[in-house]
Amino acid sequence: MPVTKFSHPDPYSYQTGFDSYHEYNSPQKAPYGLYAEKLSGTAFTAPRHENKQTWVYRIIPAAAHENFKVENGDSYHTHMTTETTKLHHIPNQLRWNPFDLDETVDWVHGLHLIAGSGDPTLKQGLGILMYAAGKDMGKEAFYSADGDFLIVPQHGVLDIQTELGRLIVRPNEICVIPRGVRGYICELYQGHYQLPELGPIGSNCLANARDFQAPVASFDDEEEPSEYRLYSKFNNTLFSARQDHTPFDIVAWHGNYYPYKYDLGRFNTIGSISFDHPDPSIFTVLTGPSDHVGTAIADFVIFPPRWLVQENTFRPPWYHRNTMSEFMGLISGNYDAKTGGGFQPAGASLHNVMSAHGPDTDAFEGASNAELKPQKVGDGSMAFMFERFVLAVSYSYCSFTNFNSSLMVGVSEWGLKTCQKVQEEYNEHSWRPLKRHFKNPNKA
Repeated sequence: MPVTKFSHPDPYSYQTGFDSYHEYNSPQKAPYGLYAEKLSGTAFTAPRHENKQTWVYRIIPAAAHENFKVENGDSYHTHMTTETTKLHHIPNQLRWNPFDLDETVDWVHGLHLIAGSGDPTLKQGLGILMYAAGKDMGKEAFYSADGDFLIVPQHGVLDIQTELGRLIVRPNEICVIPRGVRGYICELYQGHYQLPELGPIGSNCLANARDFQAPVASFDDEEEPSEYRLYSKFNNTLFSARQDHTPFDIVAWHGNYYPYKYDLGRFNTIGSISFDHPDPSIFTVLTGPSDHVGTAIADFVIFPPRWLVQENTFRPPWYHRNTMSEFMGLISGNYDAKTGGGFQPAGASLHNVMSAHGPDTDAFEGASNAELKPQKVGDGSMAFMFERFVLAVSYSYCSFTNFNSSLMVGVSEWGLKTCQKVQEEYNEHSWRPLKRHFKNPNKA
């Protein structure tokens, strides 16, 4: 089976499967003097197939910390409320140059919200964030009360210590950290990510459940008091509290609410073997469903290496206006619908609700005149998209993902101006050079 050949080896062991129940919950006295604690990702009475609960057995309960206080500073940019007046809801196509790494900040203080919609206090919508961390975290931990984090590394390896165990996440892998789990980013405020329905495809293909990896319990055994700082993202505001022991003290756990990772190289791609171009939903890895069946709050979609064999067909993605907003990123290589340059690894693009987009001029001319023989595209490349159902509001930084969502996205002052990464000539470069090829058959 194809897998990604990583240059950085993974030293950790994992449990495999997606949404697996990974036995006695709350004994009178837990073994070894541990405390039993429950982590609930859904209401207790949620339908059985949606219920997300995990029991953990830890050295000190998570409640043992000082009061939280709001963190002040200029290095954390995810607050939606105070920036509402700065959001720009515009129909323009947007594309960003690669973002810079900041060697002075850690992962928490390198988070930047570039786009979003909805309200985490109502558990509706999502946020699109970018991280650009240049140093490790110290004796610190972070959790988001707002939503599940889907993290997509573009450059550098994440060595993530969560309460439930450790994960190595490398470029071309993704991981999901559930709401409330402390560890180290499409953030889904509503519900949880799940595998898409396969419909007529059947029982296999796309992202197979067997290929997802969950951590095994791993804990820090610190007998002496040691001060830690605990960060909480609560309604997109950063709070912090101190505690005198490690938060990473869970010795054992079982349940179905846990962090996990997935190697995008294991994705089993589906495509046309006759003619025409299927919808890009066939590339969905994970979906965050809404209350409307068949419509997602956000889909995580990838465009992996694949064969194109269609006859009499324009093979790149077609020109498009979409009720879903699309936020794209590039992990590596080149995207076959943007052969004219400009869409670069570590960069991003945003095509909001009903904003027209599609192949650039070079891609159109090349594909329209190409010999239609079997062709392998995407070798060494991985583009992805968050497609959203909500209107996306663009904020001050960007993430390397393809969001497909029905939410309308607004752009922040930082994302539009301050970051100085927006390609002002994106439209001019990509589509203005398109030529008229129409020949009216009714004219001589």
